[in-house]
Amino acid sequence: MNEESDTDEEFDDAVEMPIDGTLDLHTFHPRDAHLLVPDYLQVCRARGILQVRVVHGKGTGALRRTVKAVLDRLEYVESYSSGGMGGGGWGATLVYLRPLSR
Repeated sequence: MNEESDTDEEFDDAVEMPIDGTLDLHTFHPRDAHLLVPDYLQVCRARGILQVRVVHGKGTGALRRTVKAVLDRLEYVESYSSGGMGGGGWGATLVYLRPLSR
């Protein structure tokens, strides 16, 4: 295969996601959360979306722990909490982002 076709194959697997303040991780492999969560949050921030709901499901809690570990490393995350009533409960995390500096 040539270099161009390798690149084309990578983009064939790309998923276009709406940037609406809700990131549903159910459709992604758990190992992708380390890159996906920060990328999504950065785009939200750039668009002025400062409250984001990350849906990780309840399951065993492994993905929730991964998401929280990622959030703990991001300096632009002001705070986060469980989804609470009507927000997904333990199956989602509400993330509050710091606005971009002007």
